[in-house]
Amino acid sequence: MKRITALTAILWGLAAAAQAEVPRVAVDIPPVQSLAARVMQGLGEPDLVVRPGASPHGYAMRPSEAAALEAADVVFFTSGQLTQWLEHALEPLAGRAVTVELLETPGSTELESRQEALFAHKDHGAAKAEDHDHGEGEHVADHDHDADHKADADHDHDADHDHGDDEHAHSGVDPHGWLDPENAKAWMTTMAEVLAKADPEHAGTYRANAEAGRAEIDAAVARAQALLDPVKGRPFFVHHDAYQYYEHRFGLEATGSVARSDAAQPGPRRVAELRASVEGMGAVCIFSEPQFNPGLLATVFEGHEMRKAELDPLGTALPLGPGLYPALIETLARDIAGCLAD
Repeated sequence: MKRITALTAILWGLAAAAQAEVPRVAVDIPPVQSLAARVMQGLGEPDLVVRPGASPHGYAMRPSEAAALEAADVVFFTSGQLTQWLEHALEPLAGRAVTVELLETPGSTELESRQEALFAHKDHGAAKAEDHDHGEGEHVADHDHDADHKADADHDHDADHDHGDDEHAHSGVDPHGWLDPENAKAWMTTMAEVLAKADPEHAGTYRANAEAGRAEIDAAVARAQALLDPVKGRPFFVHHDAYQYYEHRFGLEATGSVARSDAAQPGPRRVAELRASVEGMGAVCIFSEPQFNPGLLATVFEGHEMRKAELDPLGTALPLGPGLYPALIETLARDIAGCLAD
């Protein structure tokens, strides 16, 4: 399996002559499918691994989805921290494919995962790396992802971090990077260059599509910003900590989350902390997600008067294809503003 990230994703080239057919592409989640579909528009359509409506955390592939990986020439996926199950499947299923971990590519902003139930608002989290540029010739094989995941699993149990029965510290990068539109634009650039190298005959089309797609994202961001500006500073809670990148880009301030960014079931200590702290927080709204049971939110916030609405970081209700991503950015803004507005 050939793995590429960072600058290598731009410089990678096939030793063979130009392929006669458009490369088969597989992607992990609907927003990434949308970005790839826009880059490939008029030439082909990427295969989606995680079906719409399902959470990518701990997903179990169907045979048809595994077959899409086996047939792929190129695999684009968000982050091994989002879909460790997919990363582990790449070698046996997509061993001949070029795979690109998008959150590790040039221009991507990474934010550290927030561990606490209630968020401190200092620059919306620390940006781990504003722009990845690992240098020419550096392959992902040089980066020990297994070691990274092991480090993520080696929890710090010192006296300052008593997480209770089933609470553990999960340090590392927040994997929901597609919700930063600037990341999405950078990923389209990477996709276009990877596909242009794999399919030189259509290189101009991939690059032109990516340029048009970036402009469409910019237009969606402008419309989203206009919706969100009037509600900046109004606190809200979310089901799981999936929106840090969106908050960071649009200047929003979530108050806290019931589950961490890995979507693991919260332990009793986290739930107790939320219940004890919600009074006086002044939160206007609590957002559920279609991928998770809203009953947990009802339990945590029982007796507290807050508006309730739904956010979907994956755009489940939106049609798959090139238009999903810009629509997702606007839909999230509309849903947030609608719940927070006076």
